[in-house]
Amino acid sequence: MTIRIRVAIADDQELVRTGLRMILEGEGDLEVVGEAKDGAEAVALAQRETPDVVLMDVRMPGLDGIQATRAILANSSSGPTRILMLTTFDEDEYVYQALRAGASGFLLKDAPGEDLVAAVRQVHRGVEGLLAPSITRRLVERFSRQRPLTASTLSQLSELTPREREVLVQVARALSNAEIAEALNVSETTVKTHVARVLMKLGVRDRVQAVVLAYEAGLVKPTAAS
Repeated sequence: MTIRIRVAIADDQELVRTGLRMILEGEGDLEVVGEAKDGAEAVALAQRETPDVVLMDVRMPGLDGIQATRAILANSSSGPTRILMLTTFDEDEYVYQALRAGASGFLLKDAPGEDLVAAVRQVHRGVEGLLAPSITRRLVERFSRQRPLTASTLSQLSELTPREREVLVQVARALSNAEIAEALNVSETTVKTHVARVLMKLGVRDRVQAVVLAYEAGLVKPTAAS
């Protein structure tokens, strides 16, 4: 039986929402459960419908996409909802703030329909998905700044074993589980176990937030070209 991915759309432009709905509803495994025209409506929709994925515009009137992302992910009733940000080419800093807030990935609004569908499926996979890893890494490198970490984050980092910390660094370098397994000479199953434990110990939802934390903690240094 096909697993249906329940998707909510949040964008202040009706034409954009209609276009996204048409693309998504053409796929047998995707179901649009509602639309919102601003951040406040998006939060209410997420609480009511508990979608698997929310397509979230960055800039909306009132409560913007970043604030809405924080509110949705802070609400336990939203369950395993993941956020996929919709952005334009000039909103990199907003996207970085959204990733810090807990978004699982981002996509340009003018991306082809097949890319949108693939992104929704990949974000829904959660721990196994890191949307456009090289792009995500460059964006994080560009905007991350080493900052004093909270006592809670320092405590979480200290709980990582040396091997788990090594895996975190490799994740932050945008390596896949298979690539990490080859680099560390272990099985891919072992890497998956390490990644799951890293996410649990750090209290983050998926690999994207782990990458952000690794850079901000200084475990990985931005490349010279960034």
